[in-house]
Amino acid sequence: MSDASRTRNRAFVLTGLGISLLIAVFVSPFASGDPDGLDRVSQDQGFDERAVEDPITHRLPFYQLFDEYAVRGVPEQVATPIAGLVGTLAAFGLAWGAGKVLIRNKHERGDEM
Repeated sequence: MSDASRTRNRAFVLTGLGISLLIAVFVSPFASGDPDGLDRVSQDQGFDERAVEDPITHRLPFYQLFDEYAVRGVPEQVATPIAGLVGTLAAFGLAWGAGKVLIRNKHERGDEM
C-alpha cells in the first residue's frame, strides 16, 4: 500500500471517528427519555416486574462507573455525553482491534484481498 493510500485511509478513519464522537457528545443529550425497544415491549407485555433484582451485569467492573447510559455521580447534562464518548471510543477500539487481527490472520495464511 502506498503512502498516499495510507494517508487517505488514515484521514478517512479519523474523519469518521471525529464525526462519530461529535454525534456521541453533542447529540446524545437530546436522546429520548422514553424506554427503548426491549424495555417498552416488556412493559407492554407486562413482564417488566419479573426482572431479576440482582442481574449478573451488576457484578461487572464497569457497573460501578456507568448507570444505564450515563456516568455515576456526574450530573446528567455531563454524564450522558461522557458515556457517549467512552462508548464510541470503546466500539471503535474493538472494531479497530478486530480488523487488525483479521487482516493479520489473512496475510499470514496468504489469502488475497
